[in-house]
Amino acid sequence: MSREKESLRNVPIYKPGKPVEEVMREYGLTSVIKLASNENPWGTSPKVKEAIRNVLDQIHFYPDGRAYRLRVQLSRHLKVKEEELLFGTGLDEVIQMIAITFLERGKNAVMGTPSFAMYQISTMIAGGEVRQVPNREGRLDPEGMLGQIDENTAVVWMCNPNNPTGTYVGEKEMTAFLAQVPPHVLVVMDEAYYEYVAAPDYPDTLALLPKYPNLILLRTFSKAYGLAGLRVGYAVAQEPLIRAMEHVRKPFNLSLLAQEAAIAALEDQEFVKEAVANTRRELPYVYGELDRLGLHYYPTETNFIYVEFPFSGEELYEKLLPAGVIVRPMGGNAVRITIGTHEQNQILFREIERILQNR
Repeated sequence: MSREKESLRNVPIYKPGKPVEEVMREYGLTSVIKLASNENPWGTSPKVKEAIRNVLDQIHFYPDGRAYRLRVQLSRHLKVKEEELLFGTGLDEVIQMIAITFLERGKNAVMGTPSFAMYQISTMIAGGEVRQVPNREGRLDPEGMLGQIDENTAVVWMCNPNNPTGTYVGEKEMTAFLAQVPPHVLVVMDEAYYEYVAAPDYPDTLALLPKYPNLILLRTFSKAYGLAGLRVGYAVAQEPLIRAMEHVRKPFNLSLLAQEAAIAALEDQEFVKEAVANTRRELPYVYGELDRLGLHYYPTETNFIYVEFPFSGEELYEKLLPAGVIVRPMGGNAVRITIGTHEQNQILFREIERILQNR
C-alpha cells in the first residue's frame, strides 16, 4: 500500500465550518444564520453579478493565465507595478505558494498563536519547522517573534489584523519590528481584513514595500468585496519575490468568472465602503450585548469578534446549532463570531443568553 510523504503525516487537516445545508437537514430547519467564516453578510456588488452574466457564454475558454485585465486595474488601484502582483485562488493558495517557494526541511517559519491556521499547515507541507509565539493579551507579539528568528528562519507570518482575535499591531511597533528583521527573512503581512480597519495608527504597508525587499503583503477579495465563493487573493511584493513565486503558481489558477468578478468589484468602491460601514455600525450593539452578558472579548478591527465563554467554545457551538446559528469554536473556551446584520446579531445574542441562563 502506498504511503503519504513522511512530512505530511503530522500536518493538521483544515476543518471548514459546517455547511448550512447539513445543519438544516440535521435539525429540520428552514433557515440558518452562518456567522462562522467572516463572509460579507451584505453580499457583493450588483456590478459583480452583471459582469458574471456577461461572460457566461465564454466559460468553454481557458481564463487568461496572467489575469492581465485584473492585473492592470488592481495595479492602478494600489499604485504598484503590474509585475509586483501575484494572484491566487484565495489567500490559501497564495500562502501555500509562498511556503513551497521559500520553505524546506532545515528552514523554519515564525508565527503567532492563535493565528490563521494555514500558516502552520503550509509551513509543514513544505517541510519547514513551525515556531509559534503566543499572543500577548490577544495581540501578536512582534518582540517575541524577533526572539525566535535565527539563521535558519525563512518566513515570518504576521496576520494584521489577526485572525481569530481581531486585534492589530500599530505602525510604530510594526516599523520597529521590520527594521530589526534580518534581510534573509521574509515577512509576510496578511491583511485580509484591511478594508475593515479604522484604527488611525494602522501601518501603511504599501508605502513600506519599496524600503523592504523582504516584505510580502497579502490581501483578498473574499471579505469586504464579498467574493468568498469565487476565491481571489493576491500578494504584493518587489519583483524578484513575485518572479520566484510564479514558478509554483498553477497555470490558469484564477478562473474566468473570478477575474471578471474581481474587476467589477474593484470598480464599485462605494459598495465596499457601505459594507464596511454597515459592519462598523453594528459594533456598538455587539459590544453592548457582550458587556451586558459579562463575556470577555477583544475590540476588533475586522468583521468578526473573538469571545471567551465560561465553558468550552465547542459546547456553545453545539448548543447554537439546533437554533440555526453557526459560529466558529477556536479551541478552549473561545469562539470567533462574524459580525452579521442587525437582525442576525439580535438572534445570536438571544440564543447566547438563553444558553447562559440554562447552564
